[in-house]
Amino acid sequence: MGSVSERLIEAMEREFPWVLVDQVDDVNAACRSFLHPVSLILVDIGLMRALEGASSRLLHLHPQALTAIIEPHGQGQNSSFGDILRSPLVRGMLPMNVRLDVWLSVIRLMLCGGAYFPPEFMFQASKGAHHLPSDNGAAANARGEVEGVADLTARELQILEMVSRGLQNKIIAAEIRLSEHTVKIHLHNIITKLGAHNRTEAAARYRSFQDRKSSALKEFRSTI
Repeated sequence: MGSVSERLIEAMEREFPWVLVDQVDDVNAACRSFLHPVSLILVDIGLMRALEGASSRLLHLHPQALTAIIEPHGQGQNSSFGDILRSPLVRGMLPMNVRLDVWLSVIRLMLCGGAYFPPEFMFQASKGAHHLPSDNGAAANARGEVEGVADLTARELQILEMVSRGLQNKIIAAEIRLSEHTVKIHLHNIITKLGAHNRTEAAARYRSFQDRKSSALKEFRSTI
C-alpha cells in the first residue's frame, strides 16, 4: 500500500520467486482474505492514521503477517516516529533511500519474520525517550554503539542477530542459504565496523543495542 515502484516490485519477484506481490491502493483494500497467506504488509507512512484504524481487522485477517512502514528518503521521520512506536501493529520500517541489494536484504529479513528499524530511527527514539544532555558519558557511549550498528547492512544485522543467539557459522550459512565462507567474510566485516575484537564482543554490542532499543520503546510508551 503506497509508493513501491514497478521496478522494485519486479526486483522482489526476481529475488523471491516464491512470493506473490499484490499492490492495493488503500488500507481498506487489504482488509480481506487473499488466495495465499499474507506474510508481509508494507504501508506508506502517509497511511499511518488509516492503518491504525484498521489494525484490529488486519491482525484478525492476517495474523502471521509482519507490518512495516515505507519511509521514503527519511521524510517525516521526526514527526512520525511517535505514532510508529505507539502502534500495536507496526513491527518494522522499510527505508527507501538505500541501495537495491540492501533494500532486498531488509525485505528478506522481514519475510522471515525479522523486525527491522533503521538505526538512525532508533537513535532518535532513544534520544527522545532519555533526554540525556549531549556531554553525558552514557549518552556518548550510546550514540557510539548506535552509530556502529548504523554502519551494518541488513544482511550483516541478520547474521549478527543469529550470532547473538549462539548459532555457529555452519548453521547460519544453512539457514540463510549462503556458503560458510561468505558468512565468515560478513562476520569479519561486522567485527571491523563495530570495532570489536571478536564475535563474542560483537554479539554483546548487538545485545546492548537491542536492550537500548527495547528500553527506548518502553520509556517512550510510558510517557504517552
